[in-house]
Amino acid sequence: MSSTDHPPEGQSFSTRDLRDALGQFCTGITVITAVTDDAPVGFACQSFSALSLEPPLVLFCPMKTSGSWKGIEAAGRFCVNILSEEQEGVSSTFGRRGDDKFASIDWSPSPLGSPVIDGVMAWLDCEIDQVLDGGDHWIVLGRVAHLGPTERDVRPLLFYRGAYLSIEEDVVDPTPEQEELENFITSADSYTWL
Repeated sequence: MSSTDHPPEGQSFSTRDLRDALGQFCTGITVITAVTDDAPVGFACQSFSALSLEPPLVLFCPMKTSGSWKGIEAAGRFCVNILSEEQEGVSSTFGRRGDDKFASIDWSPSPLGSPVIDGVMAWLDCEIDQVLDGGDHWIVLGRVAHLGPTERDVRPLLFYRGAYLSIEEDVVDPTPEQEELENFITSADSYTWL
C-alpha cells in the first residue's frame, strides 16, 4: 500500500479516501489557455467555478507543479474554454503533460490573444486578478473581460468518479420551479446570482 492509502497522523482519511469522496461531485471540464513567448499553452481543468457577477470574476485551481500554469501566469491573462461532450479528445490532449498540445487543435485568438478552441460551448477571456495559496494548488481569480457565444444546443463534457459522463436527456429551458434556485450563480433568472 502506498502512503496515499494511509491517513496522515491526526487525519481520519487517506488521500485516496478524499479523492474518492470528491469524485462524487460531477464537474464540467474546461481548458485554460494563454499565449506566452509567442507559443500557446494550456491544460485541462475541472476545478473551475463562477465567482462573482459584480465584479465579473471566475476562478480555477492549477497544480503548483504545472508547467502550463507557469506560462499562463507569465502571460497575465487566460481564456477558459468550456468543453462540449464531443470534445473528450480535446480534454485528453490537454490532460497530459508535455508534447505540443496544440498540434492537432484548431483555435483562434481571443480579444486578449489567448487561444479559443474551436467547438467549445462558451469561452471567457480573462485577466489574472489575484493568485492565492491553496495547498498543493493555486487559487487563481480572473476578471472576465470578454466572452464568447453560448451554445445551448450541445451538451457539456462532464467528469464523474474518474471518468467522462454524458447527459442522456436534452438540456431544456428551466421550469418555474427551477427558476426559484436563487442561490445558484448560474441560475436561469439573471437577477439571482450569489
